[in-house]
Amino acid sequence: MSLEQIRALVAANSVMRFAGQRRQEVYEWVERTLVRHQYAGLRKPDKGVLRLYLAQMTGLKRAQVTRLITGYQQTGRVIAAPYLRARFPSIYTAADVELLSYVDRAHGNLSGPATRRILEREYSEYGQAAYQRLAGISVAHLYRLRATQAYRKRNTTYQPTRPTPIPIGERRKPQPQGKPGYLRVDTVHQGDRDGNKGLYHINAVDEVTQWEIVAATPHISELWLLPILEDMLQQFPFVIRASIPTTAASSSTTPWRDCSKSCSSNKPAHGLIIAATTA
Repeated sequence: MSLEQIRALVAANSVMRFAGQRRQEVYEWVERTLVRHQYAGLRKPDKGVLRLYLAQMTGLKRAQVTRLITGYQQTGRVIAAPYLRARFPSIYTAADVELLSYVDRAHGNLSGPATRRILEREYSEYGQAAYQRLAGISVAHLYRLRATQAYRKRNTTYQPTRPTPIPIGERRKPQPQGKPGYLRVDTVHQGDRDGNKGLYHINAVDEVTQWEIVAATPHISELWLLPILEDMLQQFPFVIRASIPTTAASSSTTPWRDCSKSCSSNKPAHGLIIAATTA
């Protein structure tokens, strides 16, 4: 297509625009068109017409066409510019990371501000030239260096979770000191008869006052014991502090279950006595 035909096409298709399929094919076509019409030797009006023709036939914007033509004038080719990722220059070297890991191991992995102060003093007060770059490091960048793989290869510490003991329902030897509220609880099954289960007798005796409450239940389960134990506890004229099964009461080292500690919100206080009766 001659330049005159291109001028007529541009004037007739001022609204219509085309679009290329693949970028490589579009760039190759643009390069062939520029070479065929000898773009460098054209007059300025003719260059403008050819520029509009390239934009209409490829669907590229005017600025994109201008960049392609500029690249063609500089290199003689129309090729895609390689992607160049912007990278900031590295300030701290691998030796600095290794030195930081050495400092952290020596001082037990202190916090960022404390470690930064150590690095600063090593250079300013003790004249250690190896700490020159690390002396001006920020706390945020110090933590970034600690997160790198190179640092973790040199200094990685693992600290197991420390369990926190919660003294709920603490078991210990009782110390009544003459105060009531320490119960000995026992359950006795009276036996079966003719294939029928017998009753369970519950006996609760205060260790100091010998105040005794006796009850019976057909089953040892929470459904049956809760209402019975509630009635038994209400009949004691003092606060219940601890309970222990009498089956093990003969031993002076038998642990008592302390009721003075708080229990979980969905378990009543007499749940401790239930545990003692079923022990």
